[in-house]
Amino acid sequence: MRAGFMFFFLTLCTFPLWSQQRSRDLGIKIGVLPVGTFNSITDVPEVKVGHTTIMEGSSIRTGVTAILPHSGNMFQEKVPAAIFVGNGFGKLAGSTQVMELGNLETPIILTNTLSVSTGMDAVIEYTLNLPGNENVQSVNAVVGETNDGYLNDIRGRHVKKEHVLEAIQKASSGSVKEGNVGAGTGTVCFGWKGGIGTASRVLPKATGGYTVGVLVQTNFGGVLQIDGAPVGEELKQYFLRGQLENADGSCMMIVATDAPLDARNLERLAQRAMMGLAKTGGIASNGSGDYVIAFSTNAGIRVMHDKNERTDSASFLRNDAVSPLFLAVIEATEEAIINSLFAAETMTGKDGRKIEALPREEVIKILKKYNVIKK
Repeated sequence: MRAGFMFFFLTLCTFPLWSQQRSRDLGIKIGVLPVGTFNSITDVPEVKVGHTTIMEGSSIRTGVTAILPHSGNMFQEKVPAAIFVGNGFGKLAGSTQVMELGNLETPIILTNTLSVSTGMDAVIEYTLNLPGNENVQSVNAVVGETNDGYLNDIRGRHVKKEHVLEAIQKASSGSVKEGNVGAGTGTVCFGWKGGIGTASRVLPKATGGYTVGVLVQTNFGGVLQIDGAPVGEELKQYFLRGQLENADGSCMMIVATDAPLDARNLERLAQRAMMGLAKTGGIASNGSGDYVIAFSTNAGIRVMHDKNERTDSASFLRNDAVSPLFLAVIEATEEAIINSLFAAETMTGKDGRKIEALPREEVIKILKKYNVIKK
């Protein structure tokens, strides 16, 4: 075992995937569109997700989540991408180049605020070491964050380069672990334990049959609503009600689709993810870093790094055809955030601080009261 792995363990050892309950397992059906096979960002073809969860002693509660748009050499086969800033109190490394050029050339890394530079270092090493990149001299590593300092000893900077590389190497398709895993290990959402959440939507064939998947890292506040039900109010835990005077935090939202969208329409798609956040009661407070990264995996529109031709030729969806995708991303973002809450478990961390999990039994009663779950 490498020295860097001596003081952490992976969530696989502690939180079995199948013990987690998601919103749909409890009868909550958000939106009108059908979900994909795994109701996950990995329903979008080629997308993979990997986690490294770092927990040690009583004060280290952090980790890394990696999202890979495809399994090839992303530097050589870049994907169209866009970024939307809902509220910019955060650190999203690599954002300006994505906004300028409209493409993504590395995996996306999520971690904690003070580990962004470590994430960049690891992504640069990963990219430079890929076969075919021997002459590469510039890498735009994209690394986002939320601040897990309430439960985690964030100043200890416990995320190391090998943890980031491990998350990339372990990235896989299929079911994605949610809750207290990876970059969501130490996060807090609406005053309860937050974490990683994911969901997907599939469009009807008449509108293209495309898939939209969303993965979130939830660490923000507001007044929780679940499918319209005022859960935060009913539980008397919400922003500006005494015990929750601070709604600051952050939310990273990663949006993937196989629809052939250019960077301009990917930005429009990213904007709608904020509407999904708003439907859960999030308010994008002053101290919240709320960022959306959207990309397309469509093989026909990739941006080839080494190409002799001076022009590109590709077919993209027209503006008139993108509205169904807007609905899909709103629904998937809302459900991904709710899934992050239902999957998370109570956690005690730094200085003995304890954040309770969403009280599922009480929430179910509230949802039945408001006919979100049919009695």
